Amino acid sequence: MAPIEIPTVVLPNTPNQLRVPAIGMGSAPDFTCKKDTKVAIIEAIKQGYRHFDTAAAYGSEQALGEALKEAIDLGLVSREELFVTSKLWVTDNHPHLVVPALRKSLQTLQLEYLDLYLIHWPLSSQPGKFSFPILVEDLLPFDVKGVWQSMEECLKLGLTRAIGVSNFSVKKLQNLLSVATILPAVNQVEMNLAWQQKKLREFCSANGIVLTAFSPLRKGAGRGPNEVMENDMLKEIAEAHGKSVAQVSLRWLYEQGVTFAAKSYDKERMNQNLQIFDWELTKDDHHKIDQINQNRLIGGPTKPPLNDLWDDEI
Repeated sequence: MAPIEIPTVVLPNTPNQLRVPAIGMGSAPDFTCKKDTKVAIIEAIKQGYRHFDTAAAYGSEQALGEALKEAIDLGLVSREELFVTSKLWVTDNHPHLVVPALRKSLQTLQLEYLDLYLIHWPLSSQPGKFSFPILVEDLLPFDVKGVWQSMEECLKLGLTRAIGVSNFSVKKLQNLLSVATILPAVNQVEMNLAWQQKKLREFCSANGIVLTAFSPLRKGAGRGPNEVMENDMLKEIAEAHGKSVAQVSLRWLYEQGVTFAAKSYDKERMNQNLQIFDWELTKDDHHKIDQINQNRLIGGPTKPPLNDLWDDEI
């Protein structure tokens, strides 16, 4: 089976108009078996996936690095064809620790450079003290200007081809833009049909920041019913197109011009997630999707939750 050709999206805030594949493979930390990760990533590459998303905090950098090295050694893909994203954890979210943290991630990933490096959360905590959830008493003031200067330094050193952020609200992006020399290329946030992020989408679009959606199928840290996968109206739309609810959800994101990291280690589902590029949703579908009740799934990484993390944005 020939790999599926995945469309790419231009990152306007990058010097060479870098392109990122519209769909990426996520590797957030709900797996513990490295072997599964490695096998799944090599399978994903065979199917056509080229964007792989990880983070220092996920514990998946090592397995991802081993899989990518093996895939390159097998001649399945070249490094130039891959797009690898990792993230700076809150314990290293201090000006003097950014470059060393990225160098450490590169060492773990067995790579010479990243394609994209993100600030994982707009928070800083005690260096070296890893805990999840993050204890509020360990939080320290976040020096956005100093940290971003160090992110820009990572770019100048050639350690990454693009820099960006994750989990930033409009207000936090405005603060960052006021001190940035190089604008963030990406903001990776929770986004799905039950959390459509309209205000954030409009702001990012106006500032050349590409959104990457995590939890695009509303799976993740939430409990209770899945307002996307178990939505009867979405089931009807899916049936009308001969598609699954997951495919409708991912197609909607694609039509918004955002990129997304879907996570499945199941061979069939990986393939289904790529079957979204040769059809489109109707105006009526979009109208119905606009009516879906909106609420955030992921409250934040701290214990107890912070009241002002999202700046009350909907």
